[in-house]
Amino acid sequence: MRFGWRVIFGPALTAATALLTMLFDRFVPTPSPAPLLVCIVALAGALSGLAPAVASAAVAVIGAALLLLSQHGISGLTTADLVQLGLLTMTAAGTAGITGLMRGRLLGIFAAERQSHATAARLSAALDQADIGIVLLDAETRAEFINRAFRDYFAVPDDIADGKPPFIALMYHGRDTGAFELPEDELGTFIAQRMEMVRIGDATPINIALRNGEVLRFVCAALPDGGRMLSYTPVTDLVRHTDAPSRADYYRSLRDPAGRKLIRYLRVAE
Repeated sequence: MRFGWRVIFGPALTAATALLTMLFDRFVPTPSPAPLLVCIVALAGALSGLAPAVASAAVAVIGAALLLLSQHGISGLTTADLVQLGLLTMTAAGTAGITGLMRGRLLGIFAAERQSHATAARLSAALDQADIGIVLLDAETRAEFINRAFRDYFAVPDDIADGKPPFIALMYHGRDTGAFELPEDELGTFIAQRMEMVRIGDATPINIALRNGEVLRFVCAALPDGGRMLSYTPVTDLVRHTDAPSRADYYRSLRDPAGRKLIRYLRVAE
């Protein structure tokens, strides 16, 4: 526990409240400050944890005892005064324990959340460096994550990709931009088949030919939470292995159409 104003604030405020109460009580009859002292103990626990809250509770009990002694003296204490002091002791101790432990628990939860977000950010950055297109869908087939490779393959603008579009919208975007190497009268059936595969979680791999000559192997994986992970692996060389050897260099060039990696590096530099 680091020593700072948060640590000393609770005990100091408790002591000041008790001293001021005893001072005012010399001139004007002052009611018991027990409720206010308990509130200060709770504030100390919320600000800096269990130890300052316990210290504030101890100061509160001592201050209340001194106030009773200044009012009645040792011989003048009654059973009601002792009961009141005992109730304050239990209440202050319970408040200190509850608020201090709750603060520690909440800080642990916040730390775990930060760690989780940091891990997710690193994973997202790593997936953006892969040449495999990755799309993560939730149980309602809305895209929760679209990596850079998929955005490049299908020319999906960042504002659309970051808006968590439904998968059907991504398919229609590919149709509207002419990404697929299919006749127009077959696009409707193709999109319907892909939607059905995603809906039932069919993991059968299929090849998707793009208009620019590249071929992607599409695989849908069902996730435990009802979502889907879609992967688009470039397999142009494997699919084109029976083509004319004289065109091998051309097909290898299709692995990075239009300088996609160069564009990615330029975006990073910007």
